[in-house]
Amino acid sequence: MNYILFDGPMRNNLLPFTFTRPVAEIRVGIMTIREKWEAYLKRGCTFHTEEYLSKKYSLTLTQDNIFIDSSFLPTKKVVAKIKELDFGQALAQEDTIIAYRSSSVVEDVDLVSMNSIIFEGKIIRIAHTWDIFSKNEEVLQADFDFITEGRKSQPISKTNNLICPERIFLEEGAKVEYSILNATDGPIYIGKNAEIWEGSLIRGGLALCEKAIIKMGGKLYGSTTIGPHSKVCGEVSNSVIFGYSSKGHEGYLGNAVLGEWCNIGADSNNSNLKNNYAKVRLWNYATEKFEHTGLQFCGLMMGDHSKTAINTMFNTGTVIGVNSNIYVPGFPRNFVPSFSWGGASGFSTYMPNKAFEAAEVMMARRGVEFNQTEADILNHVFELTKKWRNY
Repeated sequence: MNYILFDGPMRNNLLPFTFTRPVAEIRVGIMTIREKWEAYLKRGCTFHTEEYLSKKYSLTLTQDNIFIDSSFLPTKKVVAKIKELDFGQALAQEDTIIAYRSSSVVEDVDLVSMNSIIFEGKIIRIAHTWDIFSKNEEVLQADFDFITEGRKSQPISKTNNLICPERIFLEEGAKVEYSILNATDGPIYIGKNAEIWEGSLIRGGLALCEKAIIKMGGKLYGSTTIGPHSKVCGEVSNSVIFGYSSKGHEGYLGNAVLGEWCNIGADSNNSNLKNNYAKVRLWNYATEKFEHTGLQFCGLMMGDHSKTAINTMFNTGTVIGVNSNIYVPGFPRNFVPSFSWGGASGFSTYMPNKAFEAAEVMMARRGVEFNQTEADILNHVFELTKKWRNY
């Protein structure tokens, strides 16, 4: 069977992260959504996404395909139901399509056009940006159980202080020395060749993915995901970093999501709680207004390639687009469009040629090429987001 992960109706709710990737490439828990589906299906998947992303994230069509809305996360039960679908049939929960079987893409798939089966089990959906961190605890636990089932952790150095060591798992090449790891409230997963340096205080759940590093004295607690090749230090609470990003110094990051190739300057902080304890509203690209999250704690959402100078401050519920550079004293506004340069005193347009020079250097430091495909995606994002830049 040929499996295809499609973006679905939630794609615009997940901007700015889906400006530069399909929904399936969002990381939540330990794995990306695509990695989860591939692990459960035991098959590779391709993507049905925006045309400008399709060169990097390609689609493979056959005469018989199963299309899966990638805002939904897999479970053994839902995967079993999907595999049972007949041609022309769909699996749905209430009035929402989870998956359908067809020879081609159905742009407006609905319950009327498909012979639908209702799925009555529990399934997690990542429908808004804040779901990435607010549902991370549950997803991280599910990923941990799936990945470690029937496996044994690599030995953990005796220099560490461990609480609930049975819920701590180290992959091959992982290194942890002279740190405190407390897995009472959630599992701690240390990926292949990842490192926790001396003096760190870790309270699960935590996913430290492949070749990621927690620097000396890091204070991380649940549930937090640090994606591959990222570096963190300071205090991090209930946040998700997709990968290849750095928060390498002191400062607070809480109830936040960072994309790839971000850099948080030393002593930068975000607020995650309003002074009046009110529920937080967050910018929504789909509706082009600030929407209620229903959350009391909500911090920073930052798209790919965005960066801050030292001592940068963010208000509760701030959304930063792609390729923005934030500096100067004071709090910038709660929504900063993509390709913005500046801060509280005002912004100018961060032109793509300058942004790409910085991206090329940063990516080369991690052994990744900034190629024409990446440039084409970001140029398209620059054009898409012009309407929000009034400078």
